[in-house]
Amino acid sequence: MNSVLENNIEELRSLLIKAKSLEPQVIAASEGLANALVSGHKLLACGNGGSAADASHLTTEFVCRYNKDRRPYPAISLTTHGGDLTAIGNDYNFNDLFARQIEAFGKQGDILMAFTTSGTSENVRRALLTARKQGIMSIAFLGKNGGACRGIADIELLIESQTTARIQEMHKVLLHTVCELTEMQLIEA
Repeated sequence: MNSVLENNIEELRSLLIKAKSLEPQVIAASEGLANALVSGHKLLACGNGGSAADASHLTTEFVCRYNKDRRPYPAISLTTHGGDLTAIGNDYNFNDLFARQIEAFGKQGDILMAFTTSGTSENVRRALLTARKQGIMSIAFLGKNGGACRGIADIELLIESQTTARIQEMHKVLLHTVCELTEMQLIEA
């Protein structure tokens, strides 16, 4: 009988191998992000729960640094402003949490990275739709079968798994890879 750890490692190993097919999307995401940042635009990021933490992690990598010392770039996690979140949730609707902030902070030429392990987060779906409407390039980190968020973003990084923890782990691998590739381009710019 395999241990829980062995099963988790095997499932993750299988997903890592499948993720090699996402290389063109990962490269396109890093190029889009680097182009946006170099041209004076900003990164916006959103997600719920663990995906909210991933959104905050991502933006920190650009405000601070990933691996190399370089100038900071503007990146805003739409998950961290308690006053904005609670006011929008209370006065409007939880489903509008991110879309409303994109309307406030987003400009054409910016880039949105949205995370949802289920693909069914309505507030993430609305964020992607708002980004499209405002001319903001979007990159969606999706899980399961992509759910209602599939087919909206400019670039999709879909991890087809039913296990939320494995999807989150794979999103972290993809997030770090996008950061590394983007940072290489930022240093050269």
